[in-house]
Amino acid sequence: MTLTKYPNAVAEKSVKTKIRLTGKDKAFYTVVGVILLFLLLTVLYPLIYIISASFSSPSAVSVGRVVLWPVDLSLKGYEAVFSYGPVFIGYRNTLFYTAAGTFINVAMTLIAAYPLARKGLPGKGFFTFLFTFTMLFNGGMVASYIINTTVFGLRNSYWVLLLPTLCSAYNIIVLRTFFTSLGTESLIEAAKIDGASELRIYAQIILPISKPALATIGLFTIVGAWNDYFTGLIYLNTASKYPLQTYIRQLVVKVDYSSFTTPEVMAERMKISGITFNAAKIVVSMVPVLCIYPFLQKYFVTGLVMGSVKE
Repeated sequence: MTLTKYPNAVAEKSVKTKIRLTGKDKAFYTVVGVILLFLLLTVLYPLIYIISASFSSPSAVSVGRVVLWPVDLSLKGYEAVFSYGPVFIGYRNTLFYTAAGTFINVAMTLIAAYPLARKGLPGKGFFTFLFTFTMLFNGGMVASYIINTTVFGLRNSYWVLLLPTLCSAYNIIVLRTFFTSLGTESLIEAAKIDGASELRIYAQIILPISKPALATIGLFTIVGAWNDYFTGLIYLNTASKYPLQTYIRQLVVKVDYSSFTTPEVMAERMKISGITFNAAKIVVSMVPVLCIYPFLQKYFVTGLVMGSVKE
């Protein structure tokens, strides 16, 4: 009677039971923790250094006084970046490329993955093989360049940053596995019994339950599109069409000081340490992605975990 009346109490007691670790288990977890801490510091320290260098004075950075925290707080690096007119053009272009590319990529991935997760799809194994094959073998950069420029005529076009990344085979496989592990087939059958059409099932059942997976794929696509500089570098001839990262790359390689607002500003910027200027450019380019991530984090974690454990 006690168990029936208070089932949660028994469950909570069992959950709170401590797991006894052996000496080997403790040693294993210690080694894993040290390795993960080392990897964390390897990734985190360059980020901290770049941010600190961007807020430090050029003289402090040039003599190596900046190690972890900013020294002689200064905003000259950011003043130089925002005095460079093409940066705002790059921001505008990258926002367009990222927003449009992410929407198209996620939509096409969903359209391709949903049928592959359905039972009874004619040629399901063949289409799955084709998608998987492209993940292992491809023609390489030269073949892609010839096809995109000669066949499709995408050279120096806005579409060259959208169409070649129209869909990702990896994301299709991930989303298809998500649908399969989630057991959507039973939901679809129940909806059909209630008289729902395929379009209604897709819009009112599949899309709502796909939010975690779509947010995860969307985040991957956003980061990839935002950080892409090489596509603009090899396909675009007009600087006004460059994405932000291509502008940043051009600035890192060679700064065109004539693009600054006034001769006085140009002379001042030429005195700024290259490290400070480059650090400010890197921080400016990564801030938007860092701002987006917290809003997608809960969906991101759910999308990675969901489907890995079945009840």
